[in-house]
Amino acid sequence: MSVPEAPRPIQDHEVYNESTDMEKKAYPVEPTDDPFGNEESGEVKYRIMPWWQAGTLMVAENISLGILSLPSAVATLGIVPAFLIIMFLSGISWYTGYTMGQFKQRYPQVHSMGDAGELLLGPIGREIFFVGQLLFIIFLMASHILTFSVLFNTITNHGTCTIVFGVVGLIVSCLAALPRTAEKVFWMSIISAISILVATIVTMVSIGVQAPANVQNDIVATPTFQEGFLAVTNIVFAFIAHVSFFGIMSEMQDPRDFPKALAMLQVVDTTMYVVTAMVIYCYAGPDVASPALSSAGPMMKKVAYGLAIPTVIVAGVVFGHVACKYIYVRIFRGERSHHMHQKTFLATGTWVAIGLTTWTIAWIIAESIPVFNELLSLISALFGSWFSYGLPAIFWLMMNKGNWFSSIKKTTLTIINVVILAIACAICGLGLYVSGVAINESSSKASWTCANNAT
Repeated sequence: MSVPEAPRPIQDHEVYNESTDMEKKAYPVEPTDDPFGNEESGEVKYRIMPWWQAGTLMVAENISLGILSLPSAVATLGIVPAFLIIMFLSGISWYTGYTMGQFKQRYPQVHSMGDAGELLLGPIGREIFFVGQLLFIIFLMASHILTFSVLFNTITNHGTCTIVFGVVGLIVSCLAALPRTAEKVFWMSIISAISILVATIVTMVSIGVQAPANVQNDIVATPTFQEGFLAVTNIVFAFIAHVSFFGIMSEMQDPRDFPKALAMLQVVDTTMYVVTAMVIYCYAGPDVASPALSSAGPMMKKVAYGLAIPTVIVAGVVFGHVACKYIYVRIFRGERSHHMHQKTFLATGTWVAIGLTTWTIAWIIAESIPVFNELLSLISALFGSWFSYGLPAIFWLMMNKGNWFSSIKKTTLTIINVVILAIACAICGLGLYVSGVAINESSSKASWTCANNAT
């Protein structure tokens, strides 16, 4: 993919979702701009998702493990600070997601952060962003394998070695990741969304029924800096779906409808986050467990984890599908794009090999960092800070280069994006510090062990 000339600055009215030159461009895009090439006569078609399917897929991907760590974050920060941080990060996430939608419309050829990196920094940027994105998603996949082992240790009362449960999670995830199109993964995502909704409702009801009368809740807590910022990074983890946005937009029937899918995601996930986090904390108190399902009592937590099995698997598979698709498109893009639309041994075998390799690496990471909150914090600090906040701000600055201070509106938006970039830097630097300390202090939970990781 060649690096295009510097873009025309976006005018003031374009920031507010009015038509741009690229938005007026007819879809589907020309094969030269389409990462999947010309698929009119292909056996496998990719650009087939309406906006509501894309929105459902994003909801299933985002509302998974993040929601399970939020009650403990509220317990650490207090009700008011946690609520304000959740709403603040939700607002920023909505804005940065919208910016990525603008960027995709300006450059239809962008299918991954690697493609965006090439636009920013040339071939070197492409490789740096591509590797970073893959590592990010593989760490997310690892968090799902880790949760899978916690889940089955809880349900079976540590019925066998934890590593065995991890291997089972690896195999199940590989099998579920076999479909090549996001449209097929969408149908699994519906089950995932229903699963986490029912599991959290069951958890809230069971915790409410068994809650003692003298639960002490803090309106404003006084944690140490390390405890407080670790909780903040766990909230950040709940808004890190941006890493998959370019890939999902590339498989939509009309990428101009992405703002609708994004609105669906932000309204649904923010509502569920606030309700779930506050209700569970208010009834469970400061000793709420993480993942939150573990606070539902000896019997009901097994029921809740059982109900959450589809989410633990499918939400991880959605991330895995995105990672595999990036590699797949990278291999067959351009003159070889016809392979992506075939069901030959080469096309199918390559897809299966990519899936097996990425999931195996994720399993190795899960066994190496077997602590739930600390793993989520590390992922948020190292990757989520940039892919959800920092890079979208840079995309906006790039699209508006030379026009940053041309008007009051443009100056305000420039300041907003610079502030978002600064927030990303702070989350990355401080988050790495607190998560590193936490992982070191949790060394008693040894890696690569058969010990029960659900206790």
